[in-house]
Amino acid sequence: MTTTPTRAALYARVSTTDQTTENQLIELRRYAEARGWTMAEYVDTITGTAERRPALDRLRADAKRRRFDVLVVWRLDRLGRNLKHLIETLDELTALGIAFTSLNEGIDTTTPAGRLQLHLLAAIAEFERARIVERVRAGLARAKAQGRRLGRRPHVIPPGDLARTAALSLRQAAQVLGLPRSVIHRARLSRSPAKIEATFAPDAIEATTTATPPR
Repeated sequence: MTTTPTRAALYARVSTTDQTTENQLIELRRYAEARGWTMAEYVDTITGTAERRPALDRLRADAKRRRFDVLVVWRLDRLGRNLKHLIETLDELTALGIAFTSLNEGIDTTTPAGRLQLHLLAAIAEFERARIVERVRAGLARAKAQGRRLGRRPHVIPPGDLARTAALSLRQAAQVLGLPRSVIHRARLSRSPAKIEATFAPDAIEATTTATPPR
């Protein structure tokens, strides 16, 4: 870093085993005080598996406004849901010129050694992403070789359901059948209501069962 941090953001989050952040905050405050930094605290009281974390979202918004110079956490897993999410968050902070410190792992990107540790973490994350891609590709190739269908199974709407909702709007039919409007729209395009009703008419059913194909 080209400038010495003076304003610290302290981020704390509960875990599934530790439902209080007070112990984290005590250590974070002590560290920031020892460094002579002013402090702003961001605390999430939800577990790391949650997609949305209000305090972390606010922290990232404040980072873009450059309201602090360094982010301090008690441990790496307090910040990221997983390694990928952690690296993405740290990359975002680095691009903004914000330093990062994790007390338990001894990472401090205000020093050359700390920046090296962060680069190693990024390399590990990239390696793991590449391994995941390889496993996915191998799995898809194996499934294809075994003749298994890939992708999402398409919605199949019984003709009777299309017939009884033929007079309804797409929105109404979607509510009745519990399906997306786009699925019903495609089904209607492929088979008009007139054809559906004709199929279920008694004389049509009899005709389809007794008629012989034209020569």
